[in-house]
Amino acid sequence: MIHVGENTWNLRILITDLQVEKTLRVRGDQHIGGVMLQLVDPEMPKDWSDHALWWPARNIWLTRTRSTLDQAGVQSDSFLYFTPMHKTLRVQLPDLRYLDYRVNFSIKTFGAVVNLCKDLDIRYPEELSLCKPVEQEHLKKNFSKLPQKMIPVAEANGTAYLQPAPDTNSFVPITNAYNGSNGSLDRSHGNGNLLCAPASPYGTTPRRAATAPGTPISSPTGTWRHNTSNNGYTTYDSGSSYGDLQENLAVSPRSPSPDVRARLVRPKTLVQKARLNVGWLDSSLSIMEQGVREYDTLCLRFKYYTFFDLNPKYDQVRINQLYEQAKWSILNEELDCTEEETLMFAALQFQVNHQTDLHPPGIDSSLDAAVQKNGGDDDIDSALNELQITLEGPGGGGDAGNITRIPELSDYLRFLKPQLFTLKGYKRYYFTYRDLHLHLYKSQEDSRRGAPSISINLRGCEVTPDVHLAQGKFGIRLEVPPEGKNGPNSEFWVRCENEEQYAKWMAACRLAAKGRSLADSSYDSEVSSIRSLLQMQKPAQAAPLNINPRSVDAVDYLSPKMLRKLSSKAVQRILEAHANVRQLQLMDAKLKYIQAWQSLPDFGVTLFVIKFDGHKKEELLGVAHNRIMRMDLNTGDHIKTWRYNTMKAWNVNWGIKCMMIQFHDENVVFSCLSADCKVVHEFIGGYIFMSMRSKENNQTLNEEMFHKLTGGWS
Repeated sequence: MIHVGENTWNLRILITDLQVEKTLRVRGDQHIGGVMLQLVDPEMPKDWSDHALWWPARNIWLTRTRSTLDQAGVQSDSFLYFTPMHKTLRVQLPDLRYLDYRVNFSIKTFGAVVNLCKDLDIRYPEELSLCKPVEQEHLKKNFSKLPQKMIPVAEANGTAYLQPAPDTNSFVPITNAYNGSNGSLDRSHGNGNLLCAPASPYGTTPRRAATAPGTPISSPTGTWRHNTSNNGYTTYDSGSSYGDLQENLAVSPRSPSPDVRARLVRPKTLVQKARLNVGWLDSSLSIMEQGVREYDTLCLRFKYYTFFDLNPKYDQVRINQLYEQAKWSILNEELDCTEEETLMFAALQFQVNHQTDLHPPGIDSSLDAAVQKNGGDDDIDSALNELQITLEGPGGGGDAGNITRIPELSDYLRFLKPQLFTLKGYKRYYFTYRDLHLHLYKSQEDSRRGAPSISINLRGCEVTPDVHLAQGKFGIRLEVPPEGKNGPNSEFWVRCENEEQYAKWMAACRLAAKGRSLADSSYDSEVSSIRSLLQMQKPAQAAPLNINPRSVDAVDYLSPKMLRKLSSKAVQRILEAHANVRQLQLMDAKLKYIQAWQSLPDFGVTLFVIKFDGHKKEELLGVAHNRIMRMDLNTGDHIKTWRYNTMKAWNVNWGIKCMMIQFHDENVVFSCLSADCKVVHEFIGGYIFMSMRSKENNQTLNEEMFHKLTGGWS
């Protein structure tokens, strides 16, 4: 028998499954596992293996069962929950459909995403993450000015609200539209097998054989079974097959339900685009520690814009979800596009829908098409072909006899160095490109005997296309870092005469910015890729499909800004542009869409509103896969660029929420205003982790290394 004089005290614990509060007599040196054993009633057999202790006041899980109560800091005034670690989370996929999924709320968010992607058949889960839904109100204020969440804690005399721990993601949605507290998701409604919100009304959902129109992700015949053993909650049965689910995830509806589309957030300025990134979860904390509760909604999105080894044979779900995220970023005007680019995206999207209607795909349809395309090659032949291309380059080794020759590029182009209030126009020069440098001469004869008039080092520069096909404009904008490493970038504009010239020089500049010469095996493929994108934007030569324009809703294909511009001609322009891509198969059309998305000037740059140390002016910070950029808040012009390969270390002062990045020649110190500084820290560390991947290395996911680079804790 335990007596009060033996250093024991009362500990209150709520068993959430039974809604029963127990008071235990415990000692400070008692292990947490022993406390859990005391809670279990041997006369009431129940599987408690998925349960653990949650401490609401500290906002932490007590999962180290061998630690004592004293080591964990639990005292007599503490109030704990004994609750399941796996809880139902409503996940919005990139195609805007919802999926109710059993997630482990006690492990790090990174691990939860890995498990989710494994079940959804999405390879390379490190590219994705979960984020809290962002509402229109969040775009009006910076993160530092948003109301911070308070943690509700049940007490004997009512509910108390406590401040979260300093390392907790304290961003929360303003309304209850995404929260489970309203009880709307507490039970399944209607069809007991429904695990996904209906995506669209009849007539807008692509049909499969033997499938009713409007079928959500969960099929009544299918793989996600209703399990009522957990208080009636809909859960996934891990013993079931995923074939039907993957088939549904590999093909998305043409448009989401009206209420989902109405909640989409459309940024209008660069500042609002930066504020979109406030909701990313901290990968090193559990979902529960970041204010997310059972039945709440989180969004699964591709976070890092480096998509490793996209393979139609293995990545049907991954490619489709990536295509959907790209599509909605275009339709929501998160990326700026010219009129030709917008119509090209609309045409590719129309082709995807058209191919889906013509050939309702099964899970192996793309695989069968790939086999036919390769003439029936087996896996060994395909692997050998890939190896040959890797070793010889896309050219097939035809230039193997000239491996000592340094490739060059030369031609007459026009050049301009823009200056404030300048009245000068473009001037014609003879350009030569060699060893990552552009050399400009007044004539071709001067290039043989004289020094260049202008020399530009392209390594590490920013390369931006400036193309307008309707005006015959093929321009390249270069932002070159200064030679002395200090000071703003220098801007140069290059104008090409035609698209063939543009494709060659644009490919050369892009490779030079990455430190690669014309001898790189990817040069020819880069040139052909640029040609292909330009060709898709040109006016079509072939006749458009015989489709009734009234059957096409332009709202599904164009952004609101472009709809206003094209007005009544929108559908006809889409059908005319579609003639350029009408021969593409389903998977090819999606890959072309992704490729065109990646070629946009603003692609892959995640924005944050920051304030540099010692400055009162707010500025933009752009984080990309290989660099960070200081940018103008209003125009988005690049002021200075820092490459990751010149970075020595990056640290966060958690007390004042300030970040310092050490480069070879300077230190950059800033505070983030539009999001928690941990979000910026994780983006930089995450991109460095992504750059360490290669086909030669072992592709086992190194979770420990990811947390070392992104965790922010020494």
